[in-house]
Amino acid sequence: MEIVKEILFVTIPALLVLLTAYLLIRKTIENDREKRRHEVILESSKTITPVRLQAYERLTLFLERISIESLIMRTNKKGMDARTLHSALLSTIRSEYDHNLAQQIYVSPQAWEVIKIARSNTIKLINTIAEKIPPTATGADFSKNLLEAVMDMDEEPAKIALEFLKKEISRMI
Repeated sequence: MEIVKEILFVTIPALLVLLTAYLLIRKTIENDREKRRHEVILESSKTITPVRLQAYERLTLFLERISIESLIMRTNKKGMDARTLHSALLSTIRSEYDHNLAQQIYVSPQAWEVIKIARSNTIKLINTIAEKIPPTATGADFSKNLLEAVMDMDEEPAKIALEFLKKEISRMI
């Protein structure tokens, strides 16, 4: 019986020390893992944040380039008829959009959806005005009707999307 007592007197403190050491080592390892995870996140954010900001910059440029006024200034050539201008405007929007498709990877799904809606609504506006003008209309007539339609709107689709992007960037920074 005394041998059992002596064994217990030696074993119980040894087990307590072993349990304490195990818990301390486990906690240290968990803290080290967490610290490494934070370092990885910090490193990746140093790389990704500039790329994301660049994507927002490119999409801002895209929205500026598909605004009706900008489109007309860049696309309308002297002597163009309305049909040719209509086709050129749609082609320019399509080309600009295709050029910026990859940016959707770096922006939020909501931001990309707003971009797509702005593009779609701009195309709808152009098509609506194109349907309303006579087939013999000049490019200048078409441009004038487009600009008047934009002035009658509360806000142009590209401007709405641009405001959304600005808000999202301010939350990101």
